[in-house]
Amino acid sequence: MEKIRRNERMSVLMKILSGTPGKMFTLNQFCELFGAAKSTVSEDLDALRKVARDFDLGEIETVTGAAGGVLFRPRKSRESARAYIEELCRQLSGTERVLPGNFLYYSDILSNPEIVNRMGEILATEFGGEPLDFVLTMETKGIPVAFATANALGVPLVIARHSSKVYEGSAVNINYVSGSGNIETMSLSRRAVREKQRALIVDDFLRGGGTARGMVELMREFSVSVIGMAFVMATVTPEKKRISGEKSLMTLEVRNGEIPEATVRPAAWLCE
Repeated sequence: MEKIRRNERMSVLMKILSGTPGKMFTLNQFCELFGAAKSTVSEDLDALRKVARDFDLGEIETVTGAAGGVLFRPRKSRESARAYIEELCRQLSGTERVLPGNFLYYSDILSNPEIVNRMGEILATEFGGEPLDFVLTMETKGIPVAFATANALGVPLVIARHSSKVYEGSAVNINYVSGSGNIETMSLSRRAVREKQRALIVDDFLRGGGTARGMVELMREFSVSVIGMAFVMATVTPEKKRISGEKSLMTLEVRNGEIPEATVRPAAWLCE
């Protein structure tokens, strides 16, 4: 095998690390891959660590000890996160996207991989300091951003459904009060999670908090701790939700006039 140049090693290192956030790699793995000494790989990682930090790409962390190694965590500064969300808010505000019932059309946003990946990185930055085992969402519109968040955190995605599926085996089913006041069912396979695990709830929209409250109660049935709840967008009203401690990326207020108009703003915590 030809000798690998430093710029080639660093390109491959960054691709491997950033492509698998949260996964631990030992120095020996990279040494064998490149046919290089540990000191050489360590120098490459030190240079990449600075580049990732300076360009707001994330953090390359080194864990010492027998079970240690190196891993990558996507990180976005509060300033860059706020600037990105502010631009999204400008796109979503106005009269064109308001739907009957004071809902907002933004399915095109949630189906854009670049946008949902950036959202996932912002949420992963906010909740990445907490040890957790999986991200939980409710089918179906919340799946893209929940998947992006789980990917950025390096943990699995678990999806609760409106009804159990035969191909998922036995399931736990609960009834909950939706945001519209209707009684609905939420289901999760018994094999999907284990007792004493820790979950982050991620969903697309928060109005009254009924669905989110249902997911919290579902986790209680599995003896799983919920370490946080995150949403793409939350309505300003009702001010009192059925949950507390949640964080959304954006807030929505619709002014009812002859032509209803939506005002979308970055959430307060992004502006702190």
